[in-house]
Amino acid sequence: MFDGSISNRLRYQEPGTGIMSPIEYTFENSPETGEIRDITPDIKWLRLPLPFLLNHINVWLLRDKNGWALVDTGLFTRTTREVWDYVLRHHLNHEPITRILVTHLHPDHVGCAGWMAERFGTGLWMSREEYLLCRVLVADTGKPAPPAGLRFYTNAGFAHESLERYAEHFGAFGSVVSPLPETYRRLQEGMSVRIGENDWEVIVGRGHSPEHACLFCRELNLLISGDQILPTISSNVSVYPTEPSANPLAHWFDSLQKLKRVLPEDVLVLPAHGEPFTGAHVRLDQLTAEHEQGLVKLKKICAEPRRALDVFPALFKSRITDKNLIMATGEAISHLNYLLDLGEMTCWQDDGGVNWYQAGQ
Repeated sequence: MFDGSISNRLRYQEPGTGIMSPIEYTFENSPETGEIRDITPDIKWLRLPLPFLLNHINVWLLRDKNGWALVDTGLFTRTTREVWDYVLRHHLNHEPITRILVTHLHPDHVGCAGWMAERFGTGLWMSREEYLLCRVLVADTGKPAPPAGLRFYTNAGFAHESLERYAEHFGAFGSVVSPLPETYRRLQEGMSVRIGENDWEVIVGRGHSPEHACLFCRELNLLISGDQILPTISSNVSVYPTEPSANPLAHWFDSLQKLKRVLPEDVLVLPAHGEPFTGAHVRLDQLTAEHEQGLVKLKKICAEPRRALDVFPALFKSRITDKNLIMATGEAISHLNYLLDLGEMTCWQDDGGVNWYQAGQ
């Protein structure tokens, strides 16, 4: 079990409210890049750098037979590979990686998985939807932007310059994701994975990605949550050009409710970003409330017809720039589609191919 005696519990203050949240952080400081911190003697926390505003990802090493099982891998960049080389030499004493488990397909999680699998001759474990979609996205690398993608962002209201930037950056996924192995082991809801001396139950969440695999150890009361539960930010819940009528926000709400049903209140959450914390039930309620509040604001702003680009103030506090426009647009459409499916929003298209949304009359 996790030894609470080594913890330094901290309370998180909700920004701007002065209200202290029951979320409690278990470690006073996170590890520096290339350093490792013990969660338990057999579970290690490694932080890898990201070249974004969100500047890190947490990955987890679990003691396995004859080595370490790795959960998530970091971006496939030279910097990340150099950190891995250092960690393997200085912290793991050249012990091998026995298998690689990936929570979901986003590049900061899956990026080095293929490279690590080839290096150690070991297996990749992912859920089926995540593995197959990742293979598709890597295969798109270097291809021109498809007409369906240009049409999707035209519908959202993109100006010509924004469409050009989308086309310029299309297919960049594979530049930070090493090719995956052509075989894998499937992770699926409810299965138990034996790693070392412990059993880890797979809990699938949806909305942020198609079939996100969390890992829950009942004996240790630990959850490796990936991006499904983060302590201070909400994961992006987006619609993409491949399925423009999708309703991922409904899946996100369902997953938050399921996690609250199946997880103990005092579970220690090991998130992909931020620091380990307790208070999962409170955090799940906060995430639900945040999106529900966004839907209320969205209906108000759509009292008059709006494009997807026009509703950002209802959903985001931060400024939307070229760097986050695609993610913001996808999330705005996910909220609009949710209300469309409920019959609380209508949508029509003008002669220029732009979709206009208005709250139900």
